Amino acid sequence: MTSQRVLAVTGGHSVDLGALSAMLNAICVEKDWLWSHSVQPGAQGWFDAHRPGDWDAILCHDIPGLALKRGVPPTPIDPTDAQRDAIAGMLEAGQGLVVTHHSLAGWPSWDGWATALGGRFNYAPGPLRGADWPSSGTRIDAYRAQVVAPEHPVCEGIEDWEFTDELYCCPIFEDEVVPLLRTDAAMSPELFISTYEHVIVGEEAAPRSTGHPPASNLIAWATSAGNSPIVYIQPGDSATTFGLPMYRRLIANALAWVSSVEAHEWARTNGRPITS
Repeated sequence: MTSQRVLAVTGGHSVDLGALSAMLNAICVEKDWLWSHSVQPGAQGWFDAHRPGDWDAILCHDIPGLALKRGVPPTPIDPTDAQRDAIAGMLEAGQGLVVTHHSLAGWPSWDGWATALGGRFNYAPGPLRGADWPSSGTRIDAYRAQVVAPEHPVCEGIEDWEFTDELYCCPIFEDEVVPLLRTDAAMSPELFISTYEHVIVGEEAAPRSTGHPPASNLIAWATSAGNSPIVYIQPGDSATTFGLPMYRRLIANALAWVSSVEAHEWARTNGRPITS
């Protein structure tokens, strides 16, 4: 039997690669899986040349389509027609995806990617599905992750746990996804820092996200696009989180589920059209 193959994609935002690698090493040793790592923008080549069967699951911890640098306004980069077609083809082919943390900010000028993932973190104000949105908000806080779908395979063996990680105030399409985890943290917009100014002038000088609509407390969900099963997991900001046994189990469960026959059958039945 061929070992499951996982591709981890990073780039576009800083990440503790040592801690991320340690987590994936631990998961893959336990599961007898193989994993590889690729960095954006070069990692886009795997999507552009996607061949069904190359990877059983792709773990996205990257931000494609965004120029992000401290002290400079975050700038969306439009995908080329070839990139859109390649990603759409990958999703139609049924590639299983696990998308974590800041990857929700990927391709901010393309509504199709936000629809595929079930939401978007906006580093800059901009349009989404015909409405104008302010920049999203962030804060790091201690909170409790609460399982709301104990029967779902991604939540197998997962219990509520307390930890400290980054929270997001951003648009989430709750009526289009299957909720898996929620947080007990207060989610009022005024508790969050506006990300656009945070990037430009720093946390201390950035205003609060008072102009943002009320935030969802959903922090993990399952969804589908084309024929691809997708899991989004919002926590994943730090090396400490990568080292937590419950978080590692959640990631392992998600990678296993999006690779499974059951998940692919579910996606074929429930997958949303991939929009341009």
